[in-house]
Amino acid sequence: MKILGIYTNNDYQVAIFEDGTKIRYNKLEAFHPVKPECIDLKITNRCTGTGCAYCHEDSSPDGQHGDILNLPFLDSLLPYTELAIGGGNPLEHPDLTEFLAECRKRKIITNMTVNQKHFVDNWMQLDSMLTFQEIYGLGVSVTRVDEEFLNFVRYMNGMNIVFHVINGVIDPTELEKLYGMGYKILILGYKQFRRGEKFYSPAVQARMDMMSEKLPEILTQFNVVSFDNLALKQLPVKEQMSDEEWEKFYMGDDGQFTMYIDAVKREFAKSSTSTERWPITGDIAEMFGVVRNQF
Repeated sequence: MKILGIYTNNDYQVAIFEDGTKIRYNKLEAFHPVKPECIDLKITNRCTGTGCAYCHEDSSPDGQHGDILNLPFLDSLLPYTELAIGGGNPLEHPDLTEFLAECRKRKIITNMTVNQKHFVDNWMQLDSMLTFQEIYGLGVSVTRVDEEFLNFVRYMNGMNIVFHVINGVIDPTELEKLYGMGYKILILGYKQFRRGEKFYSPAVQARMDMMSEKLPEILTQFNVVSFDNLALKQLPVKEQMSDEEWEKFYMGDDGQFTMYIDAVKREFAKSSTSTERWPITGDIAEMFGVVRNQF
């Protein structure tokens, strides 16, 4: 695997590999970051053509864009910090290309997440962005696996693409159509927040229960299966692992090495569902210190 970068964050080093693998190491008993390794960055609240009833960001066709060319903290990020860029639909932001170029100048690793529909509608643009490393990884939020979607996935085979599925939204039987093909998936917890709170129902809970039941099977059918921290709370993931495996693979609580920034409202928080938020500043260490103090 090719190493994208190695950097020092206070008392430990981080190595980032081309396939998304991250390794932390030092000779101490713990890691004490002073800056985030990864930032969940919302750049727009505009999203046209989907109207997802469970959207925890309340995105809409008339949502506002963030002023991403004037983010005061950008120069204070460590080289090889990961930015997980999302929205809304980030492809609708008029300054996206210029912003990605500015990140590349600073050796910031940019990844992006789009909805399944926007992936299909914009596959040529996304293929180009991955090929020329405007972004290093692409997350595709999947709700239904149909033949049209699979055709584009097959065409882009070999690209660093991860399928994002929301626990309780997707019917787990849909994942069977992706079994044994060498793909990567990220299972996200269901967020009962904003529209997600209204969308929650017995049907959602039934799909969550089915996901728990099928989890041992799912773990054997993909090259990589990863989870956000909310999914780890909702699904019996730890029960499928030894204590040694958990210690090796668990990457930390929300806010321990990560944070959330809303460039539209120009505020930051521990995560996208945190109700306690603060105005962004020009110093990422200062902002991250506020987040870390929430532990």
